[in-house]
Amino acid sequence: MIDSNQIEQWNRRFENSEPEELLKFFLKEFKGKIALSSSMSIEDQVLTEMVINIEPETRIFTLDTGRLFPETYDLIDRTSKKYKKNIEVYFPESNDVEKMVREKGMNLFYSSIENRKYCCDIRKLRPLARAMKSLDVWITGLRREQSVTRVDMKTVEWDENNNLLKLNPLINWTEDRVWERIKERNIPYNPLHKKGYVSIGCQPCTRAILPGEDPRAGRWWWENPETRECGLHKR
Repeated sequence: MIDSNQIEQWNRRFENSEPEELLKFFLKEFKGKIALSSSMSIEDQVLTEMVINIEPETRIFTLDTGRLFPETYDLIDRTSKKYKKNIEVYFPESNDVEKMVREKGMNLFYSSIENRKYCCDIRKLRPLARAMKSLDVWITGLRREQSVTRVDMKTVEWDENNNLLKLNPLINWTEDRVWERIKERNIPYNPLHKKGYVSIGCQPCTRAILPGEDPRAGRWWWENPETRECGLHKR
């Protein structure tokens, strides 16, 4: 059983480590029980390249909500081909989606925070739970710089919602550093990033941002900054 003391020890040990050092340890320590959850963001693309170079058999999965941008679907395909890697795709249960749309409407998320979180639950949280059933550790591309809801996150955390360890190798990286790695390694990325889209999720809930806006301002922009999380990283 992983307790808080062990997590604190890992955070001290890897406080100033490069992401590859952290990944090498955990990919070996939890081999067969660890996976990268990718939203196809620039951070997750960098982690995909790192994970494949360290331990190519590691599971990498993504969630197809049914409302993604065409560019995101293309990126999944390009990434799979470049790294010769089967990226596992998890979909929401069709019965759940049909029931939600019949009761609440196609674009229910605009009417209230409760409806938006309900949609995220159906399209993201439930598929995520299925994807992580056999895992002890999931790897994410979270960075403190991304949002006011993420500033106090640690490199290694316990995810009480999913009852497993969450690993954030890029937590201290800046966006500039992520882009440097992408250019250095010729890592594929979503072309929408060059059109003002910083954080890319479902098409109806994502917009381009203006220079100087918060990086998460393009996600659920009709809500207050404090509520702009889908629940995947609820703490």
